[in-house]
Amino acid sequence: MNIRILLILVFTHLSAGALGFAAGIYALPILIAPPPPSQVDVEAVALDARYTAQFKRDLKDSDALHWGEGKVSVGEKYVTFMGNLAPGPDYKLYFSPQFVETEADFEQLRPSMQLIGNIDTFKNFVIAVPPGVNLTQFNTVIVWCETFGQFITSAKFR
Repeated sequence: MNIRILLILVFTHLSAGALGFAAGIYALPILIAPPPPSQVDVEAVALDARYTAQFKRDLKDSDALHWGEGKVSVGEKYVTFMGNLAPGPDYKLYFSPQFVETEADFEQLRPSMQLIGNIDTFKNFVIAVPPGVNLTQFNTVIVWCETFGQFITSAKFR
């Protein structure tokens, strides 16, 4: 076999493997995600919210693979979301005392933030606020991908 053909075969097979791996990283969270709560369930919990805000796609560090869009409601006991998030692994919900829309801002303010919980679905969610969290200390809710250190979206709720 000619060395050129061998190199082409190696390159094409490695490229196909890398593409398959990347597709698997993207698809796996979608495949293992639990069913999202229904709109009726989210709306019922959101009735107790003190604040509402919007996740928008046009934030500085949001892009085609890292975004959120929809209505987020923040209450003393629950944070609810009615909308869609870009699929990804290991999403976390944080409260921040300042508005954040970049990874650098997130990392800088992280010590002053409060982790609220894990996000397991990419359409709608209801997450319990841990006991003792004082909403008056925060004004922004953030979705962050812990595994890859990626900013997904945020919204200023007060």
